[in-house]
Amino acid sequence: MLSCSADQHWGFSDIEHGKLLCKVADQSVSHGLTCCQFHPDGLIFGTGTSDSLVKIWDFKEQKSAANFPGHSGPISAIAFSENGYYLATSADDEVVKLWDLRKLRNFKTISLDDKYTVRGLTFDNSGHYLAVAGPDVRVYQISKQCDLVVTWDAHTQDSTDVRFGPDVNYVASVSNDRTLKFYAAN
Repeated sequence: MLSCSADQHWGFSDIEHGKLLCKVADQSVSHGLTCCQFHPDGLIFGTGTSDSLVKIWDFKEQKSAANFPGHSGPISAIAFSENGYYLATSADDEVVKLWDLRKLRNFKTISLDDKYTVRGLTFDNSGHYLAVAGPDVRVYQISKQCDLVVTWDAHTQDSTDVRFGPDVNYVASVSNDRTLKFYAAN
């Protein structure tokens, strides 16, 4: 299990045996780490910082491999596409940034509503759709325009995370209202 913390450390644990396998300090940030996610190949992972920076790490070398600046505010969520080509990031700046990991550059920024706080991001298995959890649940089609496909507003409080079902048959979201909702993806 990969974890990160406000004390500027990330760690990898063996949950079966309850052992911490490694703990690494990120000395390059002045504040803590806010989120982390493994890349689908398991060789790299990403962390978000309170300093508005997204970092890609080489797991084996335990060193930073790339940095993605451009947000303002603490990073709130990161997600890799299943094919490993793309990274979606969000912060307290009301945007979602899409990064091409092959070219190490931002190729699209999705502007959200004023005061929209992203709590979760996830790609579908094809990498063609991105779901965003926050005050509502949104699905974007990843293209040159990144079109908004659908918005659901079924929770009474902010959604905290979102996932696609197999073959995008449905979308599931959880919320601070203590409910799990399923949406048909037509």
